[in-house]
Amino acid sequence: MPPNQSNKTSTPSLATEMEYYFDRLWPICRSITGNGLRESLDIINEIVPLKITEVPSGAKVFDWTVPKEWNIIDAYILTPEGKKICDFKINNLHLVNYSVPVNVEISYKELLPHLFYIEELPDAIPYITTYYKETWGFCLSYTEFLVLPKEGQYKIVIDSSLKAGSLSYGECVLPGHSEKEVLFSTYLCHPSMANNELSGPLVQAFLYQKIAALEHRKYTYRFLFAPETIGVIAFLHEKGAHLKTHLDAGFVLTCCGDDADFVYKRSKKSDTLADRVAAHVLKYQATPFEVIPFSVGGSDERQYCSPGFNLPVGSLTRSMYQRYKEYHTSLDNKSFISFAAMERTCDVYFKIVEALEINDTYVSTVPFCEPQLGKRNLYPSSATPLQNREVIHNRMHLLSYADGEHDLLDIANLRGRSIQNFSKDVVDLVKEGLLQRKK
Repeated sequence: MPPNQSNKTSTPSLATEMEYYFDRLWPICRSITGNGLRESLDIINEIVPLKITEVPSGAKVFDWTVPKEWNIIDAYILTPEGKKICDFKINNLHLVNYSVPVNVEISYKELLPHLFYIEELPDAIPYITTYYKETWGFCLSYTEFLVLPKEGQYKIVIDSSLKAGSLSYGECVLPGHSEKEVLFSTYLCHPSMANNELSGPLVQAFLYQKIAALEHRKYTYRFLFAPETIGVIAFLHEKGAHLKTHLDAGFVLTCCGDDADFVYKRSKKSDTLADRVAAHVLKYQATPFEVIPFSVGGSDERQYCSPGFNLPVGSLTRSMYQRYKEYHTSLDNKSFISFAAMERTCDVYFKIVEALEINDTYVSTVPFCEPQLGKRNLYPSSATPLQNREVIHNRMHLLSYADGEHDLLDIANLRGRSIQNFSKDVVDLVKEGLLQRKK
């Protein structure tokens, strides 16, 4: 039972809830199609009310074709001595994902082309896939590979199926006052890996809960949980035209589960609202961070930023894909991540949401010279002159740049303050009729 149901007298931390769902999702063998993906979406559905879409095998989605559906029951190798190795039920990374069914006896020499390992990480099991080529294989540590018998017959068993079915993805929309949207997108298609698989869906699921709790939402928020690449391509085939006219900002959540410094990868346009707000929020978090340009090596931002769409979608990560040695191996496990760090990632993403909700473009209703604030009780006087100057300067700064050309992010950056510092001042100035939103 979820931790918030096991103890009615206390509320569990977000990190504790994340760990509970992590432990349930971890053993499931996910792929880009199949029952493992559906089972994982069902678990996420306990946190986020998902609408599930099934895209049939063979469907054309832009330049791609949805592949056959793959399901797996068991897989292993029996050595000539009868020892079971590469046991799928012990670690689902042992099997090359999407391997076709096999039941044969072969020699060591015949087996070699179907074995994968990493010499530089002798104790790691690599993660390998064969989505679009019907073949099979096993992954093992280099240490284990070195001691395999070279004589005798090996028994290969892969109890899988590859046949017509469908690809699944889950979507949820939180409506706001505006039809303009913010997208959060993550993938749910890798087997047992932590940072490069489960961190994104878990952070996004609990981010949904935070945003859903907002009483008033300016933006409409869309959440997508889909298989990487082909799942997002299928989603864009259905919703891409809508996003081109409605999307103001979007983010891909991946590799955000450890306590490394934040890394924000810009959209291909590089200066969209998503890019500006992410860089702004990170600047005022008082923790180290890095902002890097768009590149095609990465995740689903490649699809969102492809030439036909070129959407305002970036990605906020921690230890990025391909930047850490444990990437795509069995070493990317529970011990690699931190649930406290995942909670912190969720908090930073929520601060981005808060900044988006605050941000707007304003016009001064008294554009000729500065308005008199004193008669409106907006020119503070107290025994704390430094505080006075900060409040006065913020308000005067706002009014000076309320020209319909600068949004609140611009104004905050010019002042060298967090956008949050101007939240109350905007409310006060709008209430007194000195500012109005640009139409």
